[in-house]
Amino acid sequence: MDILQILNWRYATKKFNPEKKLDEKKLAVLLESVNLSATSYGLQPFRLLVIENPALREQLRAVSGDQSQITDASHLLVFAVNKGLTSADVDAYINRIAEVRGVTLDSLEAYRTKIKTSMAARSPEELFQWAARQAYIALGFLLVACAAEEVDACPIEGIRKPEYDALLGLEQKGYSTMVAAAIGYRADDDKYQFKLKVRKESSQILDFYR
Repeated sequence: MDILQILNWRYATKKFNPEKKLDEKKLAVLLESVNLSATSYGLQPFRLLVIENPALREQLRAVSGDQSQITDASHLLVFAVNKGLTSADVDAYINRIAEVRGVTLDSLEAYRTKIKTSMAARSPEELFQWAARQAYIALGFLLVACAAEEVDACPIEGIRKPEYDALLGLEQKGYSTMVAAAIGYRADDDKYQFKLKVRKESSQILDFYR
C-alpha cells in the first residue's frame, strides 16, 4: 500500500481481538518509531510506558471509562510527560549528542545555551504544555507506523490521569500521564472498520500562499 492507502486503512479501533498478540519484532519496530519521532530540539521530554501486566490493565480500565481497548488490545502504551524540565535535562541531551556524533562539548555550547535560554523564558506550566505537545507528535508517529505495519491502534484520551499517575507510580518519578494508545489487531466484528472515513474536503483545510 502507498502512504494514502495506509492512512485510509487505519481507523480508531474500538474492539480488539484479545487472542491476537503482536510479536516482539513488530512491537520493537513500533516502539522505535516513537523514539525516532520529531521533537522540539530533539529533547524527547516524555517516556513511553509499555503496559503488558493484565492485572494492572484491569485497574487502568476501571479509570478509563471501562473502555475495552485498555485490556483487550495486545499492548497498552501510555505517554508520560516530564513535569519539571531542568538544565540537567539539557546537559544530558548535549552529552548524548557529543557521544553519538563524536563531537566535542565545546562545539555544542552555543546550542546548549540556545535551548536553556528558550526554556528559561517559559513558565513551568508553559514548559509542561510544550512537553505535552511533543508527546502528541510522537503519538502521531506511532499511529502512522502502526498503519504501515498493518497493526491497529486507538489513541485514548478519555482516561483519569491522576489515577493513572498513581497506579503507574509516576508522581515520584516527576512525570504525568498525557495520553494512551492501545495497539493490536481488530476484532472481526468491530463495526467501525466497515464505516467510511469521514474527513473534510481537502479544500476546506488547505490554504496556499503563492
